Amino acid sequence: MSDSIVIIPTYNEIENIESIVRAVLSLHKTFDLLIIDDNSPDKTADKVVALQKEFPNRLFLEKREKKSGLGTAYVHGFKWALARKYEFVFEMDADFSHNPQDLEKLYDACHFGTADVAIGSRYVTGVNVVNWPLNRVLMSYFASVYVKIITGMQIHDATAGFICYKRNVLERINLDKIKFIGYAFQIEMKYRAFAKKFQITEVPIIFTDRTKGQSKMSNAIIKEAVFGVISLRIRKFFNRL
Repeated sequence: MSDSIVIIPTYNEIENIESIVRAVLSLHKTFDLLIIDDNSPDKTADKVVALQKEFPNRLFLEKREKKSGLGTAYVHGFKWALARKYEFVFEMDADFSHNPQDLEKLYDACHFGTADVAIGSRYVTGVNVVNWPLNRVLMSYFASVYVKIITGMQIHDATAGFICYKRNVLERINLDKIKFIGYAFQIEMKYRAFAKKFQITEVPIIFTDRTKGQSKMSNAIIKEAVFGVISLRIRKFFNRL
């Protein structure tokens, strides 16, 4: 068993799933891989089951009954990983917007460096985003500026979803109290780690927009993130985080 598990939530990722599985499991550093599939109508889970025969004891699948949100998928995965004694737990997208080779950079920051949480950051060295329209880049960039102002976290990419957590971070965060299910979940996890004074490090990456499949972004997700940040700050102020 590896000391590291990569968690990838999926919903209708049949066009990407085999390629991303092979990319992660062929890295020089050994990572195990957990797919959390929300009963994808396109049979993403069936493809994972087929691939498990090729990658026994390295590729795992948790299939949920319905689409229940990014945050709940990751919480499910975190609990699964903690029950199996992994020391480093990674979040990653299925669509190659995160380069699998950068997993090793995040691992090094936590294993060899001082980071408790390592973020694959699009904005720590400028704007490193490929194939996004300008309005999407601006929305994402200024969302992180907004988060920084409200929360006081000095993080350039607060909405990033490419992350390595040390085991003790996830053990210290009460996962049952995680409130948000969309991209606000990414902010909430970082803020909870920040509130517990864990060392958060940003590792520069190049983010490339998906070329296959459809984005899961929606107006409801954006609204949750905007108002969720204020909610987090208020809850911390009253010691209810």
